[in-house]
Amino acid sequence: MDEITRSDDLRRENQRKVLAALRASSPQSRTELSAATGLSASTTTAITSNLLTRGFLVEAAPSSDTPNQRPSRRGRPQVALALNPGAATIAALAITLNRLSVSLFDYSGELLAESTIRTDTRQLKRDSFFENLGNQLDGLLQAENASPGPLSQIVVAFQGTTDSEGTSLQWSPITPHREIALATALHRRFRVPVRVENDANMIAGALRADESSRFGDSFAAILLSPGVGMGMYVNDRLFTGIFTSAAEFGHMRHIADGALCRCGRHGCIEAYSGDYGIWRNATGRNPNEVPDRDFDASSMSELAQLARSGNAAAKEAYRQAGEAIGQGLGSLFALFDPMPVAFVGSGTIAFDLMEPTIRKSLGQRGVGLSKHDAKLYCYPNDLDLIRRGTVVAALNALDRNPGLVRATMELEDAG
Repeated sequence: MDEITRSDDLRRENQRKVLAALRASSPQSRTELSAATGLSASTTTAITSNLLTRGFLVEAAPSSDTPNQRPSRRGRPQVALALNPGAATIAALAITLNRLSVSLFDYSGELLAESTIRTDTRQLKRDSFFENLGNQLDGLLQAENASPGPLSQIVVAFQGTTDSEGTSLQWSPITPHREIALATALHRRFRVPVRVENDANMIAGALRADESSRFGDSFAAILLSPGVGMGMYVNDRLFTGIFTSAAEFGHMRHIADGALCRCGRHGCIEAYSGDYGIWRNATGRNPNEVPDRDFDASSMSELAQLARSGNAAAKEAYRQAGEAIGQGLGSLFALFDPMPVAFVGSGTIAFDLMEPTIRKSLGQRGVGLSKHDAKLYCYPNDLDLIRRGTVVAALNALDRNPGLVRATMELEDAG
């Protein structure tokens, strides 16, 4: 039995390599796939033939963007292979403060349809999360020509802490409810595999997939928005906790008994570097009260411009934000060693106001702290990266086990 298991695992891993190579560059010939994956010609042929038969691949004309197609010894051009867009449909759901976004993608990763609605997430009843997301997804699936293949995977990205199994939301600042079993409810309605993921983890997954030369085996992605989160890869593995998604950079302690954070504790990094914390400091509000209002990009842009024009209170608020982030990064680097860091989200519009203090903190001498040339990058659009990360996660799950697609199709036929 052990030998059979190992053989099945090897076959699935080789299959994943072929599919990953086609996601990186498509179409490709079998010869090119063999070179890209390091698999033998016979193994590549066996895998691609099986995937063609099962409908995951299709024969395609060579693309002008792919390497030159060499003719075979008989003078005929080699057959190019590509992912079959109609093999599956992926649903990517992103839930952030007062925003529910649902998108559909085909098996090749192309966007099919999308929908975003604004709603007060803090006022939504527990069951309304299931109902609203389900209705949004149903609306896209029922639209004409929106879904060429069977719905085969749903991934939900949530601002907050999820369980390590990817089934439920444990805690989030965007809702008063805890232990929201989103995966169970959506699986019951759509009868496909569902995963619930931390949004910052999805951002990190997107950066790793699309910019591997910049973000390789180890890096951190820090979300700067109304809240502060982090996704991190260490030695080519996504860092998670024992029981939860973990990596809660924003809720590391910055100042003992400091300003109130949305999580209910005092002195968190987020309480100084989240949008509400910066605004609270800049306007001289009570540090023991969390502002009960939204901070959109335009209002934060105005505050940043006020700081740039010399307003002392606004400048000091951003200096304190940079100090909180920099000291947090210093602690992180002491634990894991310095690594590239991507700052993502609306907070990056004022990164110029925080960066000097961040770098000053990282330049202090000490174990893991002296990093004058820390590689820091900014990406303003968090939603695009969250959505991209959910698609990457869903397609990776299908590529590891394409049988999920077939099981879904059989389930639909039986229904």
